[in-house]
Amino acid sequence: MRAAQSGLSGAMSGDVLPESCEIPRIRLGSVASLKSFHRAMAACADRFWAARFAAAGLAYSSPEVTVTTGTDSVCGKINGNGAHYCPEQHTIVIRVMRHDLRDPFRMNIAHSVAHEWGHHVQQLIGVLDAQSALFWPASDRARTLLSHRLEMQAECFAGVFYSATLESIGPGIAWKEWIDAVRGADESEIHGKPRNLAYWQDRGYRGGATGFCNTWTAGKSKVT
Repeated sequence: MRAAQSGLSGAMSGDVLPESCEIPRIRLGSVASLKSFHRAMAACADRFWAARFAAAGLAYSSPEVTVTTGTDSVCGKINGNGAHYCPEQHTIVIRVMRHDLRDPFRMNIAHSVAHEWGHHVQQLIGVLDAQSALFWPASDRARTLLSHRLEMQAECFAGVFYSATLESIGPGIAWKEWIDAVRGADESEIHGKPRNLAYWQDRGYRGGATGFCNTWTAGKSKVT
C-alpha cells in the first residue's frame, strides 16, 4: 500500500481545532428529521475533511450523499448496516432504518456518516484502488484481512473526525462509554473484531490526525 500512503502520515497530522457543527435533534418516528440529521452530519464532515486536505496541500472533492428509505442505491442493494460507499460514483448512501425511527440513538446514527466518509477519504488518497488491486488476486484468508484493514482505517478516520466535532454533535453518550459499546458489539466478517474496531476508532480520536490510522502495516492481532 505504499503508493497510497502519501496523505496518511505527517502531511495530515497536527493540531485539530474544535469544529462547531449544527446538528439538529431527532424526533421520534420522524423520517424527515432523520434525513435532516444525516444531511447536517454530511455538511459537518465535508467541512472538516476539506479543511484537512487543504492544510495538507491535497486535492479534495465532496461526495454525493443520498439519504433514502429504500433498499436500492447507485451501486447496488444497501446492506444490513443501512449505509455504504459507492467508490466509482463517489457517493455515500444512507438508508433510514426502522430501528433508528424507534430508538434514535444519536451517536449510532451519526457514525453512519462518519464511517462512510472515511471510505471517501480512502478513495481520494488512493487507498481503495490500492486495496482493490491486492484484493482480487488474493486468497480468501488474505481478502478477509485486507477487508479488515480497510474497514478499521475508516473507523480510525471517523475517530479523527470526532476529535474535532464530537462535542457539537451532541452524541448523547460519553466517549469512553461509546468505545465500550463498540467493543461489545457483534463481530462482523467484513469489519473484523469489535475490540479492534474500538481500538482504531479511539486511536484516531485521541491522535486527532490520519497519521495515526495506518492499519496497513499494523500487526494481524490489531486488524483481525
